[in-house]
Amino acid sequence: MIDGVCDAAFTEVRDVFAEHLRTGQDQGAAVAVSVDGRLVVDLWGGTADERSGRVWQRDTACVTFSATKAVTAAALLLLAERGRLAVGDRVVDHWPGFGAHGKDAITIEHLLTHQAGLPAFDRPIGLQEAADPDAMAAQLAGQRPEWEPGTAHGYHALTFGWLVGEVVRRVSGRPVREFVAQELGADLELGVPPERVPQLARIAAGRPLRAPDRPADERTVARLVAATADPDSPLQRSTANPGGSFNKPALLTAGWPAAGLVCTARALADFYRRLGDGSLLPRGAVKEATRERVRGPDRTLVLESAFGLGFMRPAAGMWLPPAARATAFGHPGASGALGLGDLEAGVAFGFVPNLTHPALGDRRAYRLVEATYAALG
Repeated sequence: MIDGVCDAAFTEVRDVFAEHLRTGQDQGAAVAVSVDGRLVVDLWGGTADERSGRVWQRDTACVTFSATKAVTAAALLLLAERGRLAVGDRVVDHWPGFGAHGKDAITIEHLLTHQAGLPAFDRPIGLQEAADPDAMAAQLAGQRPEWEPGTAHGYHALTFGWLVGEVVRRVSGRPVREFVAQELGADLELGVPPERVPQLARIAAGRPLRAPDRPADERTVARLVAATADPDSPLQRSTANPGGSFNKPALLTAGWPAAGLVCTARALADFYRRLGDGSLLPRGAVKEATRERVRGPDRTLVLESAFGLGFMRPAAGMWLPPAARATAFGHPGASGALGLGDLEAGVAFGFVPNLTHPALGDRRAYRLVEATYAALG
């Protein structure tokens, strides 16, 4: 069921990964771990496409949902490091048409920390429109914020990518997908060519899982469940528009910059390795980017969330084992995917599955991270 390599000190990671596949918690998946720049875990297994029975192979890539956001944020941070912008700049300094309806004071930091007040689109967006950066920029520039920017934070589940990506496009002169491929790595694909779609792992829906713990009290969990069932809740409005299956070629080729990253677990872990060793951004810049800016009840997610500049910090919105909570940063995705880095521990981690589960019960990435830190001694 499993192929790849695993350092002897990290056999618990392999055991957990194997258990998830054996018990059906995973259908197909890959996990990769780098410690102090050395790849110690690179495993894959299971089924990439349940319809055909195609197996997961070494280079099987899969869409990673919101794990994408860290890559899009890093593109903007790289431009900042090059002196092309500053995170304290107003968005209108680089995107003049953005300032309508009282948005002229919104800063780039507000975009990166989910404080801009634009968590959802104010009208239905179709897949064809979502593939057009000009149309998405015009739509967001013309919207009115849902709260006074900078006074609260609420997860911008899909709008984040088109907001941050438009700044990247205007400053660099390149679409964000092109900038990422050229500057961050060709193995981090914000959209794939049509001929690649049949080679990708196919997303499938899994059953609810029972978690040994919950990241919130029962009243908050009840509010989250209610928000999930309410099509007019901020949670549903932010995550379901534009809508569409993440197996659709129209979505996978468009490369939504908040949720459309396609990559292997190895590539995701390597992205965090390069953040950690200073080869992508200086370590000082990474420390500043991952410094917590906001924490508290999330106006979209309901649960507590915490953010640096585009990166999540451990909280209910990114529930991590105790050993990782003080120093880890990264971003999860709705499939259960997780990209994670830790400058202090020297850890870079990537987990990419194709079977989705309701978030509160999903501890696949949690257990793999737990096993990783246990192996560090």
